[in-house]
Amino acid sequence: MYRRIRIVADSNIPFLEGVFEPYADIAYIDGKDITRKDITNADVMIIRTRTRCNRELLHGTKVSLIATATIGTDHIDMQYCRDNGIRVYNAQGCNAGGVMQYVFSALYGTASRNAIKLDGATLGIIGVGNVGKKVEHMARYLGFNVLKCDPPRAAKEGPEEFVSMEYLLASSNIVTMHTPLDESTFKMADRDFFSLMKPGTFFINASRGEVVDEQALIEAIPTLGPVIIDTWNNEPDVNKELIEMVDIATPHIAGYSFQGKQNGTASAVRAVARQFDILGLYHFFPTNDLPEHQPIRLDLKGKNQGEITAVFQYNYPIFTDDFMFRMDPDNFERMRSEYQYRREIYVD
Repeated sequence: MYRRIRIVADSNIPFLEGVFEPYADIAYIDGKDITRKDITNADVMIIRTRTRCNRELLHGTKVSLIATATIGTDHIDMQYCRDNGIRVYNAQGCNAGGVMQYVFSALYGTASRNAIKLDGATLGIIGVGNVGKKVEHMARYLGFNVLKCDPPRAAKEGPEEFVSMEYLLASSNIVTMHTPLDESTFKMADRDFFSLMKPGTFFINASRGEVVDEQALIEAIPTLGPVIIDTWNNEPDVNKELIEMVDIATPHIAGYSFQGKQNGTASAVRAVARQFDILGLYHFFPTNDLPEHQPIRLDLKGKNQGEITAVFQYNYPIFTDDFMFRMDPDNFERMRSEYQYRREIYVD
């Protein structure tokens, strides 16, 4: 049996409205505007990255569970939550397919614009979790040489499939970041990091903004190849100088696919259902049977680089997102909240 609980949820989380109403008292508030007063008597928070869950917000409240509809947890003070008996659930891997799609649409799009051939290129992946594995699968399917750096996985699984950061940076033609943000990854992409990269190397960051030292990146850009940035320091107040210098700039929407949002909301709902024994929501998933919302299987075998580029751009015209962001970077949050989710793609 369940008891009627109190929930405060970010109003920008899709597919959530109407789900908990039969079981709970739920208030929807823009995530960046949630205050301690709003959650004083709440049992649960359902949030995104824009709600900073720390002592300042949580102290003196009844919150016992935080479900974030995101992969990352760097917006949550995990130590405070552990010390105060607050359970935290994140949506591991929810938007991995969307980020993978972003990476390859950006990679092939910028290669085309700069007349760069990708045949025989080596793609280095830093952080090979749920997202990195999807990137690896697509890269191998397309014939890239792949290098992987993931010290936690190497320590757990053995070093055979992994290389050092130094070797990856010196050997890759493309470097793509997919690490979580924590003390070990904060500003890992610094001057020393960029100094190890070969001239003309692509650099992609679609993980967390603060894994990159943006001043070091600005200094390195003249020697790098195309630079693609989706996540930024100090979001939403991003560095406009850097926007002007990179090849693709987007407002932290790499994972904004229809399927990714379904997965994120489902994960949050199920976490709450299991914590409070709401049997009717144990297997919740926001369904939508419309064909235009289903993921798309691609068959790219035997296609040349130009044909592959056309397929990626047809399914996700990434330069439109880049253009919209450059025209109005001060509306970072509005662009995210009003974003039209795209369909994911996949290969066998």
